[in-house]
Amino acid sequence: MAAMPLEQTRNDDPRKLRDLLERVAKLAGEHRLTSVVVGMSGLESDLLFPEVVDYVGSALRVDDSIFRMTRNRAIFFLADADEMQASEIMDRVISGFHERFATTQKTLVSLSYFEVTPEANDVSVKTVLPALFAPPAGSH
Repeated sequence: MAAMPLEQTRNDDPRKLRDLLERVAKLAGEHRLTSVVVGMSGLESDLLFPEVVDYVGSALRVDDSIFRMTRNRAIFFLADADEMQASEIMDRVISGFHERFATTQKTLVSLSYFEVTPEANDVSVKTVLPALFAPPAGSH
């Protein structure tokens, strides 16, 4: 059996994303916790981006989760945090990566946030993904 390319082995099964979002909705609805789903994207040509994703994933709490979509996109789930707290956490961790692994060029990371409150109605893949990874203006 031929080995899968590294890029394929680093991406998660799409069913895991559905399970993750169901967990987010359950925490919000049943336990009245606000949480945040964070979309992280980088340039396709950025060879360090997967390392940033790994670093952020290793720095998060046990209750938090990561879902790797593609080589240059990932989703993080930050439990029991609002959007402001999530932004502060992500900024701090990404800054920590750049301080710890000084390179000649910083990895450009784009972050977007989808806050899930106890009043949230739709936390589905069809709702969350477009909110996190909106197509660029003018694209079809």
